[in-house]
Amino acid sequence: MAPSSKADKKAALDAASWMFNVVTSVGIIIVNKALMATYGFSFATTLTGLHFATTTLMTLVLRWLGYIQPTHLPLSELLKFVLFANFSIVGMNVSLMWNSVGFYQIAKLSMIPVSCILEVILDKIRYSRDTKLSILLVLLGVAVCTVTDVSVNTKGFVAAIVAVWSTSLQQYYVHHLQRKYQLGSFSLLGHTAPVQAASLLVVGPFLDYWLTGKRVDHYDYNVVSVLFITSSCIIAIGTNLSQFICIGRFTAVSFQVLGHMKTILVLILGFILFGKEGLNPQVVLGMIIAVLGMIWYGNASSKPGGKERRSSHSLPTSRPQKHGSESSETDGKI
Repeated sequence: MAPSSKADKKAALDAASWMFNVVTSVGIIIVNKALMATYGFSFATTLTGLHFATTTLMTLVLRWLGYIQPTHLPLSELLKFVLFANFSIVGMNVSLMWNSVGFYQIAKLSMIPVSCILEVILDKIRYSRDTKLSILLVLLGVAVCTVTDVSVNTKGFVAAIVAVWSTSLQQYYVHHLQRKYQLGSFSLLGHTAPVQAASLLVVGPFLDYWLTGKRVDHYDYNVVSVLFITSSCIIAIGTNLSQFICIGRFTAVSFQVLGHMKTILVLILGFILFGKEGLNPQVVLGMIIAVLGMIWYGNASSKPGGKERRSSHSLPTSRPQKHGSESSETDGKI
C-alpha cells in the first residue's frame, strides 16, 4: 500500500474511532442524566458495575464466535489496572459528593497535566512549546465554560487527588498494556471487564448506600426505568470499547484533550434539550476558546517534534501473539 493511502486509511480510522467515542459518551451522559434526575436512580457505582457486566457478556459472545482470540495478561498487571480503574470510579463519585461543582470541574481539568507528567516520566515523551500552549488554551476554555462556584474542604480535596491520579493512571495503563502485550481493545476488555464487574457489583450497593442513604434493592423499578437502565448498559459497551480503542490509537493525553469536545457537546445538548437558561456570553466564549485550543493541539502535536518519544527509550514488549483483525488497533499509537 502506498504511504499516502496508508496515512489516509489511518486518518479515517482515527476519525471513526473518535466519533464512535463521542457519540457513545454523549449518549450515555444524556441517558444517565434522565435516569438519575427524572427517575431517581442515583446508584452510580452499581450502575457502572452493570455496565461492565454487560460488556463482559459482549466479550464472551465475541470470544465464543471466534472474533476474540485467547491472549495473556499477567495477573499482577490485571489487578493493578482494576485497582486504578475502580479507585477512579469511586473517587469521582465521592469527589462529586464532597466538593462543589466548580472544584470538581477543576479536578477533572487537572487530569491533563497529570497525564502529561505520567507520559514524560514513564514514556519519556517530549512536548513542543506549541503543544504545551495548546493544552493550556483548552484548559482555559473549558474552565471558562464549566467552573463557577469553587469551595474546597480537606476530605473533598483528598477525594479529588485520588480520583485524578487513579483516572490518569488507568488511562495511561490502557495504552501501556495494549502496547506492551500487543493486545487489541476487545482482548483487553475481555481481561478487565469481568473483574471490574464483579468487584463493583459487590462494593457498589454499599458505596451507593453510603453516598445516597438509599438501597438499590429498595428502588421502585418500573418498565420505563428498567428500559433506561438497559439502554445505559448497551450504550456503555460502546463507551468502554471506544475508550480503549481511542487511547490505544492515540495516548491518554490526546484522549483527555480531545475529550473536552464531549464537554462542549454535552453543554450544547443540555441547552437544546433542557432549556437555554445556562447559555450566556461567558459559556459561549469558553466554548470558542476550547475548540480553538483543540484545533491548535491537533495541528501542533501532529507536526514533527510536536509530541515524540525520546529515541533512547523503548518499551519492552511480550512475545507477539496472534490477534486476527484486532492487530490493526495497536498500530500508530503515538
